[in-house]
Amino acid sequence: MSVVAGSSDQHQADAAARLPGIDAHPHARAVLVPALPPQGDPSHAYLFHGPSGTGKRTVARAFAAALLAEGASDPAAVAERVRRGSHPDLTWVTPSGAAEVLVADIEEPVVAAASRTPFESTRRVFVIEAVDTMNDQAANRMLKTLEEPPAFAHLLLLTDRREDVLPTIASRCQHVRFDPLPPGRIAAGLEGVDPERAQACARLAFGDARAAAWLASEDGAALRASAEGLVRSALAGTAGGRPWTGLLEGARAAGARAGEEAQERLADELELVPGKERRRYEREGLDARRRGERRVRTQTLDLGLRVAELWLRDLLCVSEGAAELVYAVDRRGELEDDARARDGARLAEGIELVAETRLSLSLNVSEELAVEALAYRLEALLAA
Repeated sequence: MSVVAGSSDQHQADAAARLPGIDAHPHARAVLVPALPPQGDPSHAYLFHGPSGTGKRTVARAFAAALLAEGASDPAAVAERVRRGSHPDLTWVTPSGAAEVLVADIEEPVVAAASRTPFESTRRVFVIEAVDTMNDQAANRMLKTLEEPPAFAHLLLLTDRREDVLPTIASRCQHVRFDPLPPGRIAAGLEGVDPERAQACARLAFGDARAAAWLASEDGAALRASAEGLVRSALAGTAGGRPWTGLLEGARAAGARAGEEAQERLADELELVPGKERRRYEREGLDARRRGERRVRTQTLDLGLRVAELWLRDLLCVSEGAAELVYAVDRRGELEDDARARDGARLAEGIELVAETRLSLSLNVSEELAVEALAYRLEALLAA
């Protein structure tokens, strides 16, 4: 019995090693490791859910590689092609809409492609990001594929917000939970960053390792300073100096960089497109670039406002005598200065104002007007 148990344990360990990062997520490990081929029997559809930056994409790519490598003469070569995104039996879908997955993202790349046999593997794998943003039309188009998939097709759906995934989609998938990463683990992974600053970025990121790494970068530090400056100017009664411009400029710069990267990818792809299809492909690529720029700009602005919201939250903690609970542990001195003689009820109301502004950004309001209005409302509420 002990020999059998030891052999089983070793098999589980070897299988888990094929999914980097899976050990940080016990539920995901329990679901995915036993399903790995050749011994496992993988489901036709999985819903990977959990906070952003917890490793869902990394595990999805590794799981896809394991599925596609079954029976291959060189599994390592398959894994490398999956890593580069060049395997013909892997389709990776990201939203082309500014804020949602569109029918065009699903129709041909997934629904039609899933009906065609694999090119070289025994399986086809489709990874679809941000399924919580899938509109009703796109979801309806994909339902038949989820209900009656070909035996060779596997769909890996990714979401940061499981509660927003349409029930008709979620109910047809096996759920795989990814838990928020502990701040200590995230901070330890921020190499070359001052430990106290790394700890602050990890706490402010709410278990999102990618957001923490960005906050620890030069651009992230600038955005963080702008967010804190927005609140501090309101406290000081100096909102007339337009303290919101730093936030907007940082968000626009992030969007512009995303657009440039998309343009470079488009240029590379156009070299492989037949001449008669080049104009259409270029037009669609430029539309996707504009939507992508807007999406990154909005996401960056939302992150900045979240940092502002958490600065108010930290002020409330200090004012209530709970300084040990602050997130911005590298700013204790500034927090103590700002919190002196502040009304906790007003700070709590300020937190709500920032939360309302963040919510309004999803409703296509003017970003500049929304943030400007927030600055003046915070000043009226909080200025000494």
